[in-house]
Amino acid sequence: MKTRLSLLAAALCLAAPATAQDLLPGEVATEIPAIAGVVSGDAEWEMIWSGPMTADGMTTTADGLLLFAQEQSNAIWKLWPDGRAFVEVPYVLGAGAASVDGDGNILAVERGCTDPGLMQLTCDRPGRVMQLTPERKVIADAFSDGRPLARLNDLQQDGRGGAWFTDGPLYHTDTEGTVTTVYTPNAFTNGVVTSPDGETLYVTDMRDIVAFDVADDGSTSNQRIFGTLSKDTAGFGGDGMAVDAAGRLYVTGDAGLYVFAPDGSELGVIPTPRRSITVAFAGQDRDVLYIGAMGAATPEGEAWETPEGVRNVAMSIYRVPTLTQGTR
Repeated sequence: MKTRLSLLAAALCLAAPATAQDLLPGEVATEIPAIAGVVSGDAEWEMIWSGPMTADGMTTTADGLLLFAQEQSNAIWKLWPDGRAFVEVPYVLGAGAASVDGDGNILAVERGCTDPGLMQLTCDRPGRVMQLTPERKVIADAFSDGRPLARLNDLQQDGRGGAWFTDGPLYHTDTEGTVTTVYTPNAFTNGVVTSPDGETLYVTDMRDIVAFDVADDGSTSNQRIFGTLSKDTAGFGGDGMAVDAAGRLYVTGDAGLYVFAPDGSELGVIPTPRRSITVAFAGQDRDVLYIGAMGAATPEGEAWETPEGVRNVAMSIYRVPTLTQGTR
């Protein structure tokens, strides 16, 4: 019990809000360029949360609070503007990402038993697409031929009770659990998001962002390259994505946070204190941009060293005020 409580205390490790210019181990100095209608040139990143476990698959509640998935603690966490954090939905096995639909219901991917860390966990639970609220139910856990889903990555609710999700290819599940392949990538997919009107679907394929038209029945067509991460020449390319109310697309990459206009033209890259992998707009007016980034420092100001045998490293959450607003 003492070990479990110690682990929980570590997972709750909160850092006092600080700007990224007060550099902690692993951070890099950032100078945010002005991007018209997006962010001012005097904006600064502020670190609002950090801990020894992940903060992935971000989304936003109906009242504007940030949610993030934490695989190792098997939970969806809620983060308040003052840095307080608490588990919003527990017992989500290998929680990898969350998405909130128009009714405020939370959907998530469970990665199952694919990241046991130091506990040498053994179980036969496959990946699943879940509805967590208002009641918990499995949306999908297998393909039509009976094969189980593998290690799921990201997801985006489709507004019809189903979701798009990534795991190598891009898939879709309807409310009955029928899984179909939407896109087979050249490299691998990662983040997935829809435009504010729901008529365009975006998914990353390493350095490329691929777009599709979405019909009223949820079917997709007109596959095309929407944009390319121009400065990412190494690493795994694009990861998490978000859109604002004006239809701009935000993509996390090795070079920082890319901003694309609705026509696919690159508006700029916002440098980040650490390598970001997930992004969301939050706040009452959705005018604060949050990122989850790889790495963290201890309360003593030392770099967190990932224990041997643990696949995922610690993460930190940063935020910056914007001149735009995210979608509701």
